[in-house]
Amino acid sequence: MLLHLQTRQTPAYPVLIALALFCCAMASCRQAPSPSAPRKVYIGQSEGRYTIFRDGQPFTIKGAAGNGQLKELSEAGGNTIRTWDTLQLGALLDEAQAAGIAVIAGLSIPASESLDFYRDTIAVSALCMAYEQLVERYKNHPALLMWCLGNEVDFPYRPRFRPFYKAYNRLLDMIHARDPDHPVTTTLINFNRRNIYNLRWKVPQLDLISLNIFGELKNLRSDLRKFSWFWNGPFLITEWGINGPWETETTAWGAPVESTSNKKAEQYLQRYTDYMPVNDPRFLGACVFFWGQKQEVTHTWFSLFAQNGEASASAHALQYIWTGQRASHQAPAFQYMLLEGKGARDNILLSPGTIHSAELLLESPGSDSLRFEWEVVPEDWFIRFRYDVNPQKPPVLDSLLISHEGTTARFRAPSREGPYRIFVTAFDAYGNFASTNTPFYVIAP
Repeated sequence: MLLHLQTRQTPAYPVLIALALFCCAMASCRQAPSPSAPRKVYIGQSEGRYTIFRDGQPFTIKGAAGNGQLKELSEAGGNTIRTWDTLQLGALLDEAQAAGIAVIAGLSIPASESLDFYRDTIAVSALCMAYEQLVERYKNHPALLMWCLGNEVDFPYRPRFRPFYKAYNRLLDMIHARDPDHPVTTTLINFNRRNIYNLRWKVPQLDLISLNIFGELKNLRSDLRKFSWFWNGPFLITEWGINGPWETETTAWGAPVESTSNKKAEQYLQRYTDYMPVNDPRFLGACVFFWGQKQEVTHTWFSLFAQNGEASASAHALQYIWTGQRASHQAPAFQYMLLEGKGARDNILLSPGTIHSAELLLESPGSDSLRFEWEVVPEDWFIRFRYDVNPQKPPVLDSLLISHEGTTARFRAPSREGPYRIFVTAFDAYGNFASTNTPFYVIAP
């Protein structure tokens, strides 16, 4: 199965244990609430419909997966942020509470294939102890909504994975014992029947199943219906969005072709409207990916915000989805970029050191009010392992830009053979941005 690869991959387990212990080093143990006390968050069922209840009130997740812009999330109509690990969890919970945002807190664990870890009883005990202290520390925080034990972990069937299931259920039972006030979920890649089978059989105490699903969202309603004979429990979508780089067309050398930022906004709105199973009685809500700014193949692919906090047309589309209200000032809109009159799908090959021109076509005039930034960047092909990506944007090759004025730029092709992209970003006076890029390949004689 194709995976989307990003910076929330599982770290090596000694590092993971050390980080978890560091995050909870100052934790103090508290008594768990009595069984008779009302639960702060729970999933209720009535007449076949599942609902999250938070502080006694129904709560539908209108959320985002990300790491920042919580004030903007609240102003856009969102109510939940989903994260992947416990780094800075206390600060995030405090910031979320101030913004009126609930938090799905991720507890990272090694992949199920890491059997050396799961056979190491000392390492498993250390991780369990670290997370026990962390759960004790944050279980009473008013911003906490639920725990997510593992992200995109595979749940295999074979007997050799018994140590993994033993450790996973130990962690799950510990969280439930220490914090009966908050549900526990885990996330799967797409709607995976095999994983759901094994979760039902081998992890029966899990409160709900969550899905990270992008291009396959169009099939979700059908998948849920056809598989309801076996699994008919509540579910949450913890990541959704436009097609990932692993799902889109590529150039001849394998570089994914990225849409303009305003085209992405259209795709977010269309995908949610046409495919999100909002009327399914088991649906608890969804978190869009990615609320903030991150590097994943490019620094713009999933980023709903620019580095300095400027908002994209996609962020505006989410506001419309959540509130029915359009943003007062729309982000700039591009048609496309041409490099020597060619587009990304034309497999542009350049010779080293040659000079070329790029032109940006806008959806509407008015470029005088926009500020443009042009960049030439090496292709991000850092992936070495299945879950490994480069969390940093590759260095910008500023020296290659000869001139740029508004919607046009001239640059010199890099001297080293390989894949590159030329980016253009436009900023308006209202805190919005738009972006697009064109991949090209420098081929030596």
